[in-house]
Amino acid sequence: MQGPRNRLYLWGIAGALWLLPSLASAQYLIIGDDNKMTWDEAGKPALSAPGKDEVVIVDIKSPEAPKIVASLPLMNSVVGPPTNLAITPDERLALVASSISNQPQPDGGFKGVPDNKLFVIDLKSTPPKLITTLEVGKQPSGMAINKAGTLLLIANRADNSVSVLTIKGQEVKLTGSVPMPDPVAAVAFTPDGAHALVARYSANRIAMLNIDGDKVTDANMNFSVGVWPYNVQVTADGHYGLTVNQGNAGAPDGGAGSVTVIDLKASPPRVVDVLGTASLPEGFDVSPKGSLAVAAAINGSGVSPKNAWYVNPKSSLELLSTAGGKVRKVGSVNAGPLVEGVAFSPDGKYLYVGSFTDSDLEVFKVSGDKLVDTHKVLKLPGHPASMRSSVP
Repeated sequence: MQGPRNRLYLWGIAGALWLLPSLASAQYLIIGDDNKMTWDEAGKPALSAPGKDEVVIVDIKSPEAPKIVASLPLMNSVVGPPTNLAITPDERLALVASSISNQPQPDGGFKGVPDNKLFVIDLKSTPPKLITTLEVGKQPSGMAINKAGTLLLIANRADNSVSVLTIKGQEVKLTGSVPMPDPVAAVAFTPDGAHALVARYSANRIAMLNIDGDKVTDANMNFSVGVWPYNVQVTADGHYGLTVNQGNAGAPDGGAGSVTVIDLKASPPRVVDVLGTASLPEGFDVSPKGSLAVAAAINGSGVSPKNAWYVNPKSSLELLSTAGGKVRKVGSVNAGPLVEGVAFSPDGKYLYVGSFTDSDLEVFKVSGDKLVDTHKVLKLPGHPASMRSSVP
């Protein structure tokens, strides 16, 4: 990305609550900041004491001038796919899973252990507030809400399960769990709400679930995809399921990543293509209105050993088009280092990109099947590890 940036800085105390104008009629991003993970020169992670993370709520009604409207001191983790949170379609609630908790060790250090908390935030309150904390499966990671806003699914990595929760107004209730044969990282509904796809990342497979009301069962249908499928999304028209595959057990090695294309309209549904990407794709979103999908590849940035041959100062946004009945890679755009979360605006006209390293929220404008850097950047109070928008 070239040219000067207009930076929008928010000053304050991390973990406090900031409030700008009313949240009524807003469009939101919800961002989970992890402020307890760093890496040394060799790329080895270093953990610090918990208590400094936050969940940040951003108003994007003025898309090129995003504003932080609240920051809640809640735990979040960069360990896991950047989809451990969601906003209900009516923008009434925000839901955030705490995947990992740092626990003190006898040597004075800290160790990340699986957590099981789900935070429920009232977005209609002034200011937004935490209204309840639920217990779900161990290491809740990727989550998804159906378009009706009545059902929440959570992929639990340490439990080998998918938690099923109902949503009625402000009441969120755990109603069941679907066992899986191995760890799962991410989940995505089909637009009609009749099915969901689940990323069995260590098995290199995507599982399908059947959904009837609030009853969720294993469809016993699995798709063999690329190596280490860590994130999964379904296109707005329900035609394709798309996975981003990291390779190398999710560890950076400079090797290419990939996107697997599952044709959900075929009979039976099947894998129809695999597209190459830059190294270590993780963040992923599909346009709620158009035909663009964006995979954020870390691309050797942020956490790689400083002397590795594949070190790169920028992440790569890999652009995919689903227009014309075929998924095609149509380009790439540089973004900040160690991009985790990416999210389209509800109208699909903008893409927001979170750089973990720089604590920046970058704003890109969608132009057909291209992204244009607006050079507008919102400075976040911490390091963005996950992000979702309020897509209706």
